[in-house]
Amino acid sequence: MACLLETPIRMSVLSEVTASSRHYVDRLFDPDPQKVLQGVIDMKNAVIGNNKQKANLIVLGAVPRLLYLLQQETSSTELKTECAVVLGSLAMGTENNVKSLLDCHIIPALLQGLLSPDLKFIEACLRCLRTIFTSPVTPEELLYTDATVIPHLMALLSRSRYTQEYICQIFSHCCKGPDHQTILFNHGAVQNIAHLLTSVSYKVRMQALKCFSVLAFENPQVSMTLVNVLVDGELLPQIFVKMLQRDKPIEMQLTSAKCLTYMCRAGAIRTDDSCIVLKLDHDLKHAHELRQAAFKLYASLGANDEDIRKKIIETENMMDRIVTGLSESSVKVRLAAVRCLHSLSRSVQQLRTSFQDHAVWKPLMKVLQNAPDEILVVASSMLCNLLLEFSPSKEPILESGAVELLCGLTQSENPALRVNGIWALMNMAFQAEQKIKADILRSLSTEQLFRLLSDSDLNVLMKTLGLLRNLLSTRPHIDKIMSTHGKQIMQAVTLILEGEHNIEVKEQTLCILANIADGTTAKELIMTNDDILQKIKYYMGHSQVKLQLAAMFCISNLIWNEEEGSQERQDKLRDMGIVDILHKLSQSPDSNLCDKAKTALQQYLA
Repeated sequence: MACLLETPIRMSVLSEVTASSRHYVDRLFDPDPQKVLQGVIDMKNAVIGNNKQKANLIVLGAVPRLLYLLQQETSSTELKTECAVVLGSLAMGTENNVKSLLDCHIIPALLQGLLSPDLKFIEACLRCLRTIFTSPVTPEELLYTDATVIPHLMALLSRSRYTQEYICQIFSHCCKGPDHQTILFNHGAVQNIAHLLTSVSYKVRMQALKCFSVLAFENPQVSMTLVNVLVDGELLPQIFVKMLQRDKPIEMQLTSAKCLTYMCRAGAIRTDDSCIVLKLDHDLKHAHELRQAAFKLYASLGANDEDIRKKIIETENMMDRIVTGLSESSVKVRLAAVRCLHSLSRSVQQLRTSFQDHAVWKPLMKVLQNAPDEILVVASSMLCNLLLEFSPSKEPILESGAVELLCGLTQSENPALRVNGIWALMNMAFQAEQKIKADILRSLSTEQLFRLLSDSDLNVLMKTLGLLRNLLSTRPHIDKIMSTHGKQIMQAVTLILEGEHNIEVKEQTLCILANIADGTTAKELIMTNDDILQKIKYYMGHSQVKLQLAAMFCISNLIWNEEEGSQERQDKLRDMGIVDILHKLSQSPDSNLCDKAKTALQQYLA
């Protein structure tokens, strides 16, 4: 029945939403040109920053009508301009919006608009074209279909700083290989764009610089030409060098460095050329600072946004550059590269794909072998992510001797390294095979495990308890571990439950007891320890619900009547007054606690 109801509900919601937008589209068909113009202006104001409204208008057929008005000879220039502005705003929505615009053949219409004598209309068309061509769903080839387009765009470069900014941005995004480079080069891109590097507008200078970086990429012909270009009496390489100066924005420094690098690779500039020596050899520290700044920037950008992480990783050769940064001579660059990878490793998808494709774990393990503490802290934190259960890097990391390395970190004087070492072991132990768990216990040693359980750092203690929980999962594993380490583990549990610890620590400890109680033979270590049983009873009556629930899990696992010896265990716990407490808890205002108590009581009635 639910499936049958689903479609009408969606249609009803859609009809309500689109009805509120329909009047905007209806006004585009008014016979009065002034009302049409006002309708387009109102539509422009309605769609600014409103993706839902944009999608609604596209569904209602606004795009074909706007394109019709834009191309009509009878339309006023003001109307055409406003139509181009609205179309540009629609393109700034989702990728699906851009696809819809492309399906309506928006690019030929806008390119035709560039033939207009009116500068404002041309700028509006270029702004819209810029937005569409910079979208990943737009094929770059659409710019090169008509052979007259590129020369016309070159001619428009002189019209205003906006035409310069938008056209350069279009060129830099649509130049994707030697064929495109050749077309732009043959139509005078170098000569037409070079003087823009001295524009008063930063945006123009930056977009012109980006143009040169894509034109020169792996292209000796362009690189050789750039060497001899003069701009206001100064050679182009010298202008690029000036753009490397520290007072320039990082984006400009990085892009100008790219241009010089591509020219060096092409043999257009010697590596001992005075301008290169000046800024890249002589000032090697500055080059390191640039790389460091770039890695820091990417780390910051990708910290909390999955889409940005995806874009960074999909940037050509980006992962290779970051991984190469792990072996840089500069400690600061290595640290920034590790931080960048750590930021990107927060993505589940990238851990499963790009990090495996580039075998990031290999250079990371090398970094962990011998590095300053500041790098070790970030690198070991990143290793925690690579050891998550769904990461394909987990198995090769295990095979490369990670257990001993991480156990070594738990003995560090640095609390952050102790935390990361035990955290990584905790992730490693999650749903692991018995052999891996045995390796961890053997390498860590019982003595070190209990030192960590008495660590003064709360995070270390919590992660160690988490490790114990993961080790003590799956019945055969629980019984095996408790048969060899049971006495010491029960002692540690007792000490923590008796100590002055916060609620979270005691909750984790009770959960470990619940896991032990789930073992087949291990549960006898609880049943024969009256001190532990009294503590469980105490926490069943605690004022904190989460501690009561954790204690309840212990009791439930001990009295489950489908297991051998359950009757004897039930009788002993009844004699301790556990059943009376269960009756009391079955009346608890907390629904979760109430349900758990009732479920436990049913074991006595079964």
